[in-house]
Amino acid sequence: MPGLGYFYTVIVEKSYLFGVERDDMSAQLLHSVVEDLMTKVAIVEDNATLRQYLTQLIGDTPGHRCVCACGSAEEALQKIPASSPHVVLMDIHLPGESGIACTARLRQKMPELQVIMLTVYKDIKMIFQALKAGACGYVLKRADEKEIIEAIAEVRAGGAPMTSEIARMVVRSFLEAPAASEPSDTAQLSARELEILALVAEGCPNKEIASRLHISSATVRTHLMHIYEKLHVRCRTEAAAKYLRSNPAGALPRPATKS
Repeated sequence: MPGLGYFYTVIVEKSYLFGVERDDMSAQLLHSVVEDLMTKVAIVEDNATLRQYLTQLIGDTPGHRCVCACGSAEEALQKIPASSPHVVLMDIHLPGESGIACTARLRQKMPELQVIMLTVYKDIKMIFQALKAGACGYVLKRADEKEIIEAIAEVRAGGAPMTSEIARMVVRSFLEAPAASEPSDTAQLSARELEILALVAEGCPNKEIASRLHISSATVRTHLMHIYEKLHVRCRTEAAAKYLRSNPAGALPRPATKS
């Protein structure tokens, strides 16, 4: 993608051609372009100190903007649809309506919304329920700043910040659910996409997939986005479930990694 310098040059040239005051018009349009490129984040956390910390962290991180910070599920259900964030950091334990219930309701209203659960400790059962409700992953509240920002970047790139143990639980839940009688979408996938999907179904993160297939992590992310589009899914666990449903006896090709 072109850098901001490119967009600035184009904007200045266009404003000059149309006889608009260059500084005013270019500044306005550049601001609009920068806003479009920002990752907009909402925070739902009842602890005021932690909420303020996360708000400042997002605001101080280049390319990110905190569009709203809420102290309860009820407040989030009002403010988040109006602020249109890309990602929500959601406390799993909220007073009143839980973060899990809030996630399910938000995803009904905003199917493209990416929710990362915040939890004090790795409560596998609670995280599993949150993922079934539509969350993309989780991060521990004690995580450092780098881990939190990396989790946001991972879901924006089509990933899911979670352990392989929890990923396998989610996949199993999809397999145990009654499947609609429909033709398999995996037939549309290329050989490379099937290789990547097979590794996703094993619970491998993007870096491990890249290493095993001797490709870059960026290439893995690109393939995953194509896989999601072809399979009509929103995350890697749903994609893995479709793969396993269509391949219960291991009939599809396994990844051919180099020795």
